[in-house]
Amino acid sequence: MDLLHQFLIIVLLLVHQAAASATDSGFTFNGFQGANLTLDGTASITPNGLLRFNVDAHNLSMGHAFYPSPFRLKNNSSFSSSFSPSRSAAVNGSTVVSFSILFAFTIKTQVPGTGGHGFAIAFSPSPGIPGGRGANYLGLFNQTNMANSSNHILAVEFDTVQDVPFGDINENHVGVDMNTLTSTVSAPAAYFISGNATPQSVNLQSGSIILAWIDYQSDVQQLNVTIAPFNNPATKPEDPLLSTKLNLSSVLEDFMYIGFSSGAGKLSSEHYIHGWSFGINGVQAQPLDLLNLPSIPTPNSRIRLSIILAYSFGVAAVLISLLFSTCYIIYKRRNKLADIMEGWELEYPHRFSYTELYAATRGFREKELLGSGGFGSVYKGVLPGTREQVAVKRVSHNAKQGLREFVAEVASLGRLRHRNLVQLQGWCRRRDELLLVYEFMPNGSLDSFLFDDSNAKNLGWEERFNILKGIASGLLYLHEGWEQVVVHRDVKASNVLLDGEMNGRLGDFGLARLYEHGKNPQTTRVVGTLGYMAPELSRTGKAAASADVFSFGALLLEVACGRRPIEMWGSEEDEEMVLIERVLRNWQSGDILSSMDSRLEGRFVREEAEVVLKLGVMCSQAVPHMRPTMRQVVQYLNGDAVIPRDLGLNSVVVHDDLGFEQLVLPYPVSEVPSFNSTFSQRWSPII
Repeated sequence: MDLLHQFLIIVLLLVHQAAASATDSGFTFNGFQGANLTLDGTASITPNGLLRFNVDAHNLSMGHAFYPSPFRLKNNSSFSSSFSPSRSAAVNGSTVVSFSILFAFTIKTQVPGTGGHGFAIAFSPSPGIPGGRGANYLGLFNQTNMANSSNHILAVEFDTVQDVPFGDINENHVGVDMNTLTSTVSAPAAYFISGNATPQSVNLQSGSIILAWIDYQSDVQQLNVTIAPFNNPATKPEDPLLSTKLNLSSVLEDFMYIGFSSGAGKLSSEHYIHGWSFGINGVQAQPLDLLNLPSIPTPNSRIRLSIILAYSFGVAAVLISLLFSTCYIIYKRRNKLADIMEGWELEYPHRFSYTELYAATRGFREKELLGSGGFGSVYKGVLPGTREQVAVKRVSHNAKQGLREFVAEVASLGRLRHRNLVQLQGWCRRRDELLLVYEFMPNGSLDSFLFDDSNAKNLGWEERFNILKGIASGLLYLHEGWEQVVVHRDVKASNVLLDGEMNGRLGDFGLARLYEHGKNPQTTRVVGTLGYMAPELSRTGKAAASADVFSFGALLLEVACGRRPIEMWGSEEDEEMVLIERVLRNWQSGDILSSMDSRLEGRFVREEAEVVLKLGVMCSQAVPHMRPTMRQVVQYLNGDAVIPRDLGLNSVVVHDDLGFEQLVLPYPVSEVPSFNSTFSQRWSPII
């Protein structure tokens, strides 16, 4: 053999040695140039020696790269091993021998945070896995052969997607699979530092090199899996990530191929193997030449520019969409909250903007709703920039021709000032809706104390009497104390509100009359509450101050008796009774105080209670001109006038809302000087 021939043989041997060092006990690849691996699918070897599983647009793309020759993984009695006994596990029938694997890999995503499915290193009966599918099957199995013992596949998966059907613990884990993708044991990707029991997390798709060791010890049937980042010292961590007892005799056949299997998805990632070492029969996998392993190629400037431009256009499109969406939302919100104000509205003071009231009530949300009534809903609010609490009433108004007059009268009522009226602080108009802003009454309405069983506080007589005197004073101010007569038209317990000191305040004053403003009087509906409505309203539809007196009479009896004007009285027959009728009968029998609220347990001033009950009857007469005025009512309640007892007789005529017979009660003519005639008449019930 000449020198040239010998030189060529030496060169070929060196090249082969650089690419791979393989013996019957294992192999080592420091890069894969010239490696004779069995490749299929997306698997390829790059010019610089990387084993690469390429990205494919197909949802179920996959690739395999296997060592071309099988290894005997079992010792048995019929096999005469050529390996040294010191390198093999104890022979006991068909025993899987010890083996050791080391490789370096990188998972690089196309778009950060959107990696596809991972890869696995596997033992297979063939150099490739027929029938394997990509994506979440990792190229190992398919829909029909999962958990089939005839697969004879042992794999360690490095998965970057959480597949719930397979019981994956998260989207960044390492697991041991035997004939199925439901891992026998798995753990989040991590490694341990010596002396520290806390696992240090490893991001499998970080784009950095990661080292992996897989060791099986035959005599104790123990499989250990260890990983560590490349920037860690190149020594193997002392504590493995996974350690489990496994009898592999039924899984592995005598001869098995070893290789990599990769699955890809639409949001895929590139899987790179930089180097690979394998040892069997007690031979440890040889260390890799870490400093000389091939690196991931850097894209050239054109590819980088195209990627940057693609991302830039995508980001710009998203930003433009967000900008338009934001502008549209702002436009819709401003349009929703816009105040469409006509010039004439500037003439009236105390106007709030709709935006202020919307913010004060937190968008009129249901949680702020205080209550609803015939004239609208009331919301609690806090005026922006202050700590002032208010009550905002939303009133619907459909009489467009009278809206300006409506606003004028509301603004005028804002000038009313009395300690027993709920102060109207301002108003707002938005389309056909009016919003009235009142001062907030922290103790709510009187009826909640009289009739709500959940309200633990029971009003004593002193509080009740003071509330009645206060409401009478407020009504007198509305009727006589201002520049024009204001008729309330809906005096009742639910419209009597209580401030922080339990003083009575009359709310919604004038609102009933205002609500009807601008409508044809011939079609005006009767406004009020059954039991409080004066009987003449059903005939004329027009309210006067005397109608408020009638309603106040019902309120007097309601507060004193603790009963509603009309209710089921609870008699043996459970008949429906009118409160005024019961009080009249008790007055006739000489025991009017038996009508008092039993919850007071007799703790009341008899003289005051008698005045309230008798005055309630006097105010509830069917004929308007026979009722006292509010000035006379205030005089009686304050003790400035006394109801005489034994003077000339006359008749009190009371109308029964439910159609009962009229009741006539004698009382002294001189009690109320303006009552100078006898009146007796039947009224048909209000419908």
